Amino acid sequence: MSSSIRSHILGFVLLGLLGLTGCQTHQPGTSLARTGDEIVVAGQLFHTGTRVITWMDPHGYDAYRVERRFSPLASSDWEKTKVEAKEVTTPNRYSLRGNSLPPAELERLRGGGWDLPALQRVVDQFVLHFDVCGISKVCFNVLHDHRGLSVHFMLDLDGTVYQTLDLKERARHATISNDRSIGIEIANMGAYAPGDTKTLDEWYQRDAQGQPYIKIPARLGDPMIYTKNFVGRPARAVPVRGVVQGKELVQYDFTPEQYAALIKLTATLAKIFPKITLDYPRDHRGQLVPHKLTDAELARYHGVLGHYHIQTNKTDPGPALQWDKLIDGARQLAR
Repeated sequence: MSSSIRSHILGFVLLGLLGLTGCQTHQPGTSLARTGDEIVVAGQLFHTGTRVITWMDPHGYDAYRVERRFSPLASSDWEKTKVEAKEVTTPNRYSLRGNSLPPAELERLRGGGWDLPALQRVVDQFVLHFDVCGISKVCFNVLHDHRGLSVHFMLDLDGTVYQTLDLKERARHATISNDRSIGIEIANMGAYAPGDTKTLDEWYQRDAQGQPYIKIPARLGDPMIYTKNFVGRPARAVPVRGVVQGKELVQYDFTPEQYAALIKLTATLAKIFPKITLDYPRDHRGQLVPHKLTDAELARYHGVLGHYHIQTNKTDPGPALQWDKLIDGARQLAR
């Protein structure tokens, strides 16, 4: 047997041994590239099929930071924040999902982080909000810098999804559902009584063809929308009227880009978290429940729901959200 043949055989044997022992062949310092559609769940990356910017990425929003994001850098630290932002009562805008865990498991997760199976046992709701801020930049400013709150995702007008925290964290967005839920703030100026549409009249204007578009007020400065020169338009040309919490409200629809991204994200979450059923709260006729669930109903419910299903003083995501469009689209993707 020639020396070259022996060398080839020895090489194959070594490769086989490496495979059996699980040794990695990556060189130290090798970069692992992301494709840009991943969300972070208990330290793992999962594809969504839509653009996601995490707190670790350029242009991201980091809810782990103690400092206020939009205040002057010299006055953004916690000591200055305690003086200048009275609603921010703690440096952390999130906490541990702990209320449903036995003491021994709580102690383990407190010290070493969540494993995915444990998180899958806890999370069973996906809560939808409108931000009444219009753009994700302002939403993060309000939540993080001024109110000491947080949310896992923000969805901007152009369909960009921002993840601010690993989904293992207990974000502060939906009171009694925080321990068991994932939350998303969708950029939208919200819903108002029919005679009180001053805010909508400022944000939604008509082009030369009479079609509505979103005009972001100049006072907000750079809107920091990821898609340059993006012009947002509601998915329906006329404001939508509907009843939420027993009150008639009017609201412009979300953008087509937001629906496309939200459908993909919802399908992804349902695949990762089997307890999140792809459905919304329904009455005995199978129709959307447009008000808060009773405490017993909320305790039993697992799936996609609105903030108004959790609290009587909330109306988000409002009457304009097309629930069937969202759920049917997510079901198709999940299949």
